[in-house]
Amino acid sequence: MDVLRTPDDRFENLPGYPFQPHYLDVPDGEGGDLRVHYVDEGPADGQVVLCLHGEPSWSYLYRKMIPVFADAGLRAIAPDLPGFGRSDKPARREDYTYERHVAWMLSVIEQLDLRDITLMCQDWGGLIGMRLVAEHPGRFARVVTGNTGLPVGDAAGDAFMAWQKFSQETPVFGVGAIVNGGCVSDLPDEVIAAYDAPFPDETYKEGARQFPMLVPVTKDNPAVTANLKAWEVLSALETPWLTVFSDSDPISAGGDKLLRARIPGTKGQPHTTITQAGHFLQEDKGEELAQVIVAFLREL
Repeated sequence: MDVLRTPDDRFENLPGYPFQPHYLDVPDGEGGDLRVHYVDEGPADGQVVLCLHGEPSWSYLYRKMIPVFADAGLRAIAPDLPGFGRSDKPARREDYTYERHVAWMLSVIEQLDLRDITLMCQDWGGLIGMRLVAEHPGRFARVVTGNTGLPVGDAAGDAFMAWQKFSQETPVFGVGAIVNGGCVSDLPDEVIAAYDAPFPDETYKEGARQFPMLVPVTKDNPAVTANLKAWEVLSALETPWLTVFSDSDPISAGGDKLLRARIPGTKGQPHTTITQAGHFLQEDKGEELAQVIVAFLREL
């Protein structure tokens, strides 16, 4: 597998992101390895909060939340998915599959021997994370889902289809501008630049361009079978499960109700709507979202 690696100097002095990098290698599925970056903050013996980002962001999205978790005595771990952040970026679009991303994140969990995990997942972090919960429920103690879901080939809404079309047709895939457009707040130029930092040029963005095409919005998508099997597990799962969706995300609107209707572990939980927040609620209201999660852990 041909791989690109973003130069380290692209990540120097990013605003609000003082965290030391950590790395491990995961099998790439073709006999080689990919280097995966992750943030690891807070006490080593603290309860683990695993923060999975989505498309086209990276662990920078969790920079406002990680200090809140660490200050509460929790161990915050935020990997960069391959293709994003400081992780290696496979050079061909065909290298990116849903199944591989699940396997790559499972390798991270297993190598770090993470247990009693509280999962925080948003966007593609949820598509990957919910599969991990269904396939390895013994490692997860709690789940927090925000602006995400686990599709099984049902038709997507107009907002997602417009996004998918844009992602394939735009000549320049402006990652920072896309994140800014998915927020209610107007991000400072230096924050937009930080989201662009992992991608020196368009050749580094094959994963970012491919992700919208991997979402199972048609029945012939190869991930539908695995997601249906995951739903069989999730529909009987009693693991405490919190939904924290935002009030201004046209793509995921209503997804929280679906999760609460189908997953037994959602019953009786203090579900929350984060107001004045868009698709990237971690960016718009990161500290508030983190405090909701800390309170959720303390109540259990």
